[in-house]
Amino acid sequence: MMRILLFLATNLAVVLIASITLSLFGFNGFMAANGVDLNLNQLLIFCAVFGFAGSLFSLFISKWMAKMSTSTQIISQPRTRHEQWLLQTVEQLSREAGIKMPEVGIFPAYEANAFATGWNKNDALVAVSQGLLERFSPDEVKAVLAHEIGHVANGDMVTLALIQGVVNTFVMFFARIIGNFVDKVIFKNEEGQGIAYYVATIFAELVLGILASSIVMWFSRKREFRADEAGARLAGTNSMIGALQRLRAEQGLPVHMPDTLSAFGINGGIKQGFARMFMSHPPLEERIDALRRRG
Repeated sequence: MMRILLFLATNLAVVLIASITLSLFGFNGFMAANGVDLNLNQLLIFCAVFGFAGSLFSLFISKWMAKMSTSTQIISQPRTRHEQWLLQTVEQLSREAGIKMPEVGIFPAYEANAFATGWNKNDALVAVSQGLLERFSPDEVKAVLAHEIGHVANGDMVTLALIQGVVNTFVMFFARIIGNFVDKVIFKNEEGQGIAYYVATIFAELVLGILASSIVMWFSRKREFRADEAGARLAGTNSMIGALQRLRAEQGLPVHMPDTLSAFGINGGIKQGFARMFMSHPPLEERIDALRRRG
């Protein structure tokens, strides 16, 4: 889903920038007041504060980032019959899901795709690609919208932010442990924190942050099944299965949109082996089978 990639990228950038800024201004000094000894309690609190700050900041700007990065045009006053239908359908689904009407937009992409984002369920954005509107039937479009409304109603972005905050905390924590080890044990620095500490810490944060994103992606895959269930309740099981089957049929079509959007929209790419750990979506076949078993 696009919101996952945008959230992760923003979060990682915020955490790295905060880490570099804190290092340049010497705020890490309190962690190594006595040579190689670290106050682990202070370190963990420090990392938690900045880890959750990066995650929550990413959450609060997620809607703005999505609009800017996808060139989404918000429908404030419908200009066509299709836009009118889109607004009415989202309003109906939102009412049935018990949430406030989100902003509705269309983004210019040939690939059939859609996303939902926002810092809470009553201040969200739901957007669909132009290609999806042009090629999918009304029932299929409604099912895709119901799936995205399901994400909003389930509070997936807030839960994601909390999980990402925990991940950030431990990434920053262990990165500083590694940085201290490299500085004190390998480079034998005995006077404060040397350049090796800062370089190793930032490098470890980047590597650990990428690896830890697999945890967030695992969570994302689990939530896709729940969103499919919500879509089936709101739009009908047959319509939801039909929309997923249509997405599967389109996986062989040429992609005329950025790789980031192709990989993280509702029509996520297919990956195998190690790469599967970093998939935001389960394979469409698994999602269709899950809905069929649910009946």
